[in-house]
Amino acid sequence: MTSATTPAAAHDLPQEPEPGTRRLTTAKALVEGISQQMSADDSVFVMGEDVGAYGGIFSSTTGLLDEFGPNRVLDTPISETAFIGMGIGAAVEGMRPIVELMFVDFFGVCMDQIYNHMAKIHFESGGHVRVPMVLMSAVGGGYSDGAQHSQCLWGTFAHLPGMKVVVPSTPYDAKGLMTAAIRCDDPVIYLFHKGVMGLPWMKKNRRSIAAVPEEPYEVPIGTANVCREGTDVTVVTLSLGVHHSLDVAEKLVDDGIDVEVVDLRSVVPLDRETVSASVGKTGRLVVVDEDYQSFGLSGEVIASVVERDPGALRAVERVCVPDVPIPYARDLEYAVLPTPARIEDAVRSVMRR
Repeated sequence: MTSATTPAAAHDLPQEPEPGTRRLTTAKALVEGISQQMSADDSVFVMGEDVGAYGGIFSSTTGLLDEFGPNRVLDTPISETAFIGMGIGAAVEGMRPIVELMFVDFFGVCMDQIYNHMAKIHFESGGHVRVPMVLMSAVGGGYSDGAQHSQCLWGTFAHLPGMKVVVPSTPYDAKGLMTAAIRCDDPVIYLFHKGVMGLPWMKKNRRSIAAVPEEPYEVPIGTANVCREGTDVTVVTLSLGVHHSLDVAEKLVDDGIDVEVVDLRSVVPLDRETVSASVGKTGRLVVVDEDYQSFGLSGEVIASVVERDPGALRAVERVCVPDVPIPYARDLEYAVLPTPARIEDAVRSVMRR
């Protein structure tokens, strides 16, 4: 149903510069990836609410209007169904639109366009019509944005066939995954967490500013990254959960617990092989997911391991958002989010078994 792409070999990818040589925030790395593809291909354009002069409310399009003008960076009315439909039409006719849905929570008002059109046209045309479109959106809680502005929902999109779903956690991956998404002939959902963007007016994250190569490069969609090797327990996560899990792993070194952290980077395709290989080594698994626990990514990751080797998994824990709307009150919100404290408790729990 979706076209296959051959990922570049790992040794063919530009290597991250040594820290300090060229450092960007995740937001700036994302914009650089878009800008380079717009410069290289006139069919690439950006549209959405406040993507122009405002530069995106999370700085996802800052400077693009000045660089490319209003014919290629289009501010739209508050009508998600209309402008996403317009993007789909443009993609079908040979353009490569990047359409920003301001908050992923707004998908409800435009889901017909996303799933009954963007995701299905290639399939329903017998493979004759492609939809090379990127639907970009902000996700995540932790900022008292309330139940309608704080969800992740990557599991919702992953459950619906026909779309690739990518979720960067670092500046390097933000640029490389965006480049790959724009070049892809399939529709790609690109979800960035507010907490990894490196914005000065939000809670700072020390890993949201990092080394990024200046030249264009792709991070292959569907390839997880073992961002910290360990021998005792595997933590599988994505997005802001990667940052929290690395913090916990560093803390637990003093207690003699060696944590391996796997950043999925893509939900669709899901790199089940890397996850299974890691758990085969450690025998213990903690899945950290800021999406809802039931019927979602965490269960799929666990099933991927058990289906391949039922005897490989000695202990497992999930650290997810329980099945409740994200609270507005800060204390309640942090009680349901996968915080470092909850991750540490889960790691210690599987180590006791």
